[in-house]
Amino acid sequence: MEIVNANSATLSNFEVMKHLQKVKDSRKKHKGQLATITYETLRYLENTPCAQHSPEAMTQCLRELDGFNLNKNEKLMLINSPPTTALEIQLMIEESEERLSEEQVQKILTIMIQYFPHIQKPQEAEPQEQD
Repeated sequence: MEIVNANSATLSNFEVMKHLQKVKDSRKKHKGQLATITYETLRYLENTPCAQHSPEAMTQCLRELDGFNLNKNEKLMLINSPPTTALEIQLMIEESEERLSEEQVQKILTIMIQYFPHIQKPQEAEPQEQD
């Protein structure tokens, strides 16, 4: 197998999900492997944070992230799986300790929560001490 254009475009999970929904809803009903792959991929993506994203929020978020000197793939990872902790940012952004200050990491987390509020984990009730 020959790869003609290995990196023609990168798509977010949201874009893939929307495209597959159009394929699934098209008049042509696909049979066999394409239908299975479409179904399984949609089922997976609908259970990820991207199912609650909006194109406007993604665009605004990417604009806000422009000031952090992140490459395209790092931004894509942040959009696909919005981080909720500094540790997650360290795992997504190469050499984040050298490239980002603690304030910048906190600002990125704030941006993620601002544009993707559904990623906030509900505050768990503090455990009660038993006597």
